[in-house]
Amino acid sequence: MRLLYWKSSRSLVVMLIAVITVISSVFLTVEAGQVQTVSLDSPDQLQLGNMKAETVTYKGRKGLRVQEATSGAAGTAESVVVLPKSDFQDGTIEVDLAGEPAPNAPEGSRGFVGIAFRVAADQSRFECFYLRPTNGRAEDQLRRNHSTQYISMPGFPWQLLRKDFPGVYESYVDLLSGEWTKVKIEVRGDKARLYVNGADQPTLIVNDLKQGLSKGSVALWIGSGTIAHFSNLRISR
Repeated sequence: MRLLYWKSSRSLVVMLIAVITVISSVFLTVEAGQVQTVSLDSPDQLQLGNMKAETVTYKGRKGLRVQEATSGAAGTAESVVVLPKSDFQDGTIEVDLAGEPAPNAPEGSRGFVGIAFRVAADQSRFECFYLRPTNGRAEDQLRRNHSTQYISMPGFPWQLLRKDFPGVYESYVDLLSGEWTKVKIEVRGDKARLYVNGADQPTLIVNDLKQGLSKGSVALWIGSGTIAHFSNLRISR
């Protein structure tokens, strides 16, 4: 009887362990499904537009280098490089990025680099946070105050936002041109927050995303005259 009881108890324990393992596996799968690590190893799968991209090792880290396709085009316009299968409305976008002026960039170039989100299929509409890395340690305080920027297209370029709402959609953060910078963007409804270099508090808060409750792709955003690098891109929903 004792032997039968021991065997029965052992079988019950084995069954419980199996059930717990299955349940744990299900929960882990669900949790893992909420985070999408986006590979930047296949530039040919990106929607490059007037940009060119290549996988490189930059300052000890594997990443994607993006710049204008022809040297003569420097200073023409900003561009978005759309990531495939990145349908996004609310959630968190995390990335390491670096931006610096290209050798042939015009004088006003700042190494503009950032992330666009809720990008329409035809790229006519998107929200965006970007950095001006050369402003981070400029000797001019006003220029430092323009280190980070929010824009919304169409209708809300930085020029209009700075003119009509001075100081509201841009802010200061310590940056170095050409150095890896950790960026996190949190988006909920019509609100978004930009965090830089692992800070607990946001560098820039936007409480009225100009395109409303839209939805779309995530894209790498590159300003004119910039050589940009991107690595460790993750999207959480």
